[in-house]
Amino acid sequence: MSQRCVLVTGAGGYIGSRLVPALLERGWHVRAVDRFFFGADVLEAHEHLRTIREDTRRLDAAHFESVDAVIDLVAISNETSGQQFVQATRQINCDSRIRTAGLAKAAGAALYILPSTCSVYGEQDRDTICTEQSAINPQTEYAKATRDAEEQTLALADERFSVVVLRQATVFGPSPRLRLDLAINFMVHRAHHTGKLPVVRDGSQWRPFIHMDDAVAAQLFMLEQADRSAINGRIYNVGANHLNYSALGLAEHLVELLPRRVELEWIGDPDNRSYHINCDRIEQLGWRAQRSIADGVTELWKLCEAGKIDGSPRSHTLRWYRDLDRWHRVIREIEMYGGILDIET
Repeated sequence: MSQRCVLVTGAGGYIGSRLVPALLERGWHVRAVDRFFFGADVLEAHEHLRTIREDTRRLDAAHFESVDAVIDLVAISNETSGQQFVQATRQINCDSRIRTAGLAKAAGAALYILPSTCSVYGEQDRDTICTEQSAINPQTEYAKATRDAEEQTLALADERFSVVVLRQATVFGPSPRLRLDLAINFMVHRAHHTGKLPVVRDGSQWRPFIHMDDAVAAQLFMLEQADRSAINGRIYNVGANHLNYSALGLAEHLVELLPRRVELEWIGDPDNRSYHINCDRIEQLGWRAQRSIADGVTELWKLCEAGKIDGSPRSHTLRWYRDLDRWHRVIREIEMYGGILDIET
């Protein structure tokens, strides 16, 4: 195990910054690929870690030399960012992933893992419980690009190259690159700072959830499967059957868990996207979620109490992308001779 190498894209992201240390702890050599839009300080130096600052749309064969497996986390993450940056979402979430899988296969890698999203289920009947065989109904560019990445990377699977798709539930819990635009993280942070717990209208829409530790554990579980043929070409819902909640049901559960009394606050327009997932397939394989919503709430609340969650723009994906885009335009307009005040002479 100590000699094996895994390439992780999106390594500096919300999940990646938790996955990479877990891989290193288990003896993997890691090539961590990221643009590091949110900062490179989320990954600590390690003798078995090679950090590659690169755009996945520009990876080439050399990046995959001697790589045994790929975990392709890279994505313009969340629905709102996908709607704002449509072209980039298509290029990164779909095209670059298909290309990465192809490069990995050509280089002789044995396994490609695509951490996908349950957002591909989109709008479902309220009484439908989605298995991996259920018809998907993606509603947003983010979900549609991921659907296409699923289909075309799975098509590359053969006896020598295993491809596995993990449709992750909505992740919650702490991370070095914390996101506050995910439901539970957002709700706990807002409740702590305002005393009001936000609920997106009309509250009847369903979502599945999974703790960060379990999301990471599921990827490690697939990576270290002894019998790759058992998982090759398959899709797995990653969550837990008991962690499906309606928006209102989740809010009421959080009210019970929080150590301080808070009030519900209705926000936003009604959300027609609704999906409730079944996770029997991955549990039959031998993996089961271990962490509860209470675990995540306790961890997040402690961070809030300690002043370690500041709610900065970097913790809100779309806000940060917009800031970077605006700063880039401003700098390009005023830069001359290689600088702003200090210039090349």
